[in-house]
Amino acid sequence: MPQEERDTVIVVINNHNDKRIMRFLFILRIKRYKDKNCFGSLPIFGGMLFLLGRIMRGYIFHFGKYWIFMKSLFLKPEKFSIYRRQVLKEMVSIGYDSLGIAMLMSVFMGAVLTIQSVHNIVNPLVPMWAVAVVTRDAVILEFSPTIICLILAGKVGSSIASELGTMRVTEQIDALEIMGINSAGYLVLPKIIAALIIIPFVITLTMVAGIFGGYLAAVATDIMTPQTFMRGILDDFLVFNYVFAMIKTVSFAFVIASIASYQGFFTKGGALEVGQSSTRAVVWGNIMIIILDYVLTQLLLS
Repeated sequence: MPQEERDTVIVVINNHNDKRIMRFLFILRIKRYKDKNCFGSLPIFGGMLFLLGRIMRGYIFHFGKYWIFMKSLFLKPEKFSIYRRQVLKEMVSIGYDSLGIAMLMSVFMGAVLTIQSVHNIVNPLVPMWAVAVVTRDAVILEFSPTIICLILAGKVGSSIASELGTMRVTEQIDALEIMGINSAGYLVLPKIIAALIIIPFVITLTMVAGIFGGYLAAVATDIMTPQTFMRGILDDFLVFNYVFAMIKTVSFAFVIASIASYQGFFTKGGALEVGQSSTRAVVWGNIMIIILDYVLTQLLLS
């Protein structure tokens, strides 16, 4: 092989999209020119741009398909009594069954936050009750609505995606559509409504649990007296902080339920694909929560 063609880079990309398996084989030859011609690297950049275009096309496709799916939820609605029963059932599954882990995480999160805040206060002019203020605001503004929703995206999102994915691969959804039932509206809409209703209540309880955890840590380790901690909790409380947290929570609840439902509803294949859909639901749910957290914070607090 000539000296200028001895290096070859082979990139194989397998992209599974619905029933199609698109395989692209790119052979990018990197030639070494004796005169160090800079144009020898152009095939590399061309291949990278081509790959980026393929990836972006897939994202745009799923983005449009997601919103078409959201629109289909309201076509051919069922009776209100049917939705009411389904919503109550989903509220138990999404909220009540997740309350234990959410409360446990919040208690220890508030306790750790209090201890770390005390450790970082080195200025003797800062009063100790300021630690309680930091714990309260951090729990309400960020830790409870964001961190707990990330946990719920793992628990609730994977559960929804695996449930709908199993129904799809076992042809239960196809049976509903044959009977003339809007399967998306019947199966997915109650989950989204239930998430929008129950998750804010769960987050509110985790706020109380987080502050209580900070209180226990402060009192049990003699960091401060109960009266000092309560003074910090009640000092200059802004109701807008709670309203802002609820706005974020409702947005995150919609993301968790809708993305998980989308991934599970369009599952194709068997048990392996159900697991992959569940994984994608958790990953994309977490990504969108982080992005929305930044956007809403920039819009409402800047």
